[in-house]
Amino acid sequence: MRDVPSPPRLVAIIGATATGKTALAVRLAERLGGEIVNADSRQVFRGMDVGTAKPTPAELSRVRHWLIDVADPDEAFSLARYVDLAGEALASCWSRGVLPFVVGGTGQYVWALLEGWQVPRVPPDRALRAELEALAQREGPQRLVAELARVDPEGAARVDPKNIRRLVRAIEVQRLTGRPLSAWRTRQPPAFAATILGLACPRDELYRRIDERVDGMIVAGLIDEVRGLIARGYGCDLPAMLGIGYRQVCQHLAGQLSLPDAIARMKTETHRLARMQHAWFRRADPRIAWIDVSAGDPFAEALGIVESGQAER
Repeated sequence: MRDVPSPPRLVAIIGATATGKTALAVRLAERLGGEIVNADSRQVFRGMDVGTAKPTPAELSRVRHWLIDVADPDEAFSLARYVDLAGEALASCWSRGVLPFVVGGTGQYVWALLEGWQVPRVPPDRALRAELEALAQREGPQRLVAELARVDPEGAARVDPKNIRRLVRAIEVQRLTGRPLSAWRTRQPPAFAATILGLACPRDELYRRIDERVDGMIVAGLIDEVRGLIARGYGCDLPAMLGIGYRQVCQHLAGQLSLPDAIARMKTETHRLARMQHAWFRRADPRIAWIDVSAGDPFAEALGIVESGQAER
């Protein structure tokens, strides 16, 4: 009787922003001879380093990283493109006997990959997007929420009502395909095993870490980074420039916010992002092995879980 070959394996490191995912991933990948596949939706953009907390040059030199700096800030970067590129990265790792680490806090990217979402390949309709964005400008994002609820109630219940870009995309997919985006989200169980490590800490500690990170971004040159992007022709109205940090610094440079107010808004919005990430990565999810990073260095516990195959799904 022939032995059944073991499926390929990956490790995912997930959790809210500022929990130390990158640092832990680099150490684990270095120890285990692995490579890192980015699962952060903003770190894919070139020139957006400080405000996305991208791995440092030193970290990038220690371990090979995939899906960092793969698009310009004015390029559309869809979930479908992410899934395709991440799939190529995983296949390359497995073909060479390398353990891939999928690392990031963008829940949509993580679960699309780990759960085998069947994502529609629908190219953007610029005219339709402009029409919908103008509608949101005139009547507010709730107008788009109402339109999405009319054609895709399930999708409307899941999307952040303030995320105009995702509201527009969901309506766009429905209009161009005749099927709601939620109906496309069928799953095909992937042919790999995954160990999922979740990093967490008490909310007060998380907010302290976030605030410290934001202050560090300002010191590290976020304002100059945004000035440089604008000077290279990347307008503040681009979707990539509407992310936390970039939007507030754009408002500061335009004279709409003082620097202290811009920093305060960055912190508040990042706290809100962390709460949304908790909704994507639930503590009760039995697939996730949670590690409390406030209890000390998580490396030994994480290494033990990975090496033992504990929590492998």
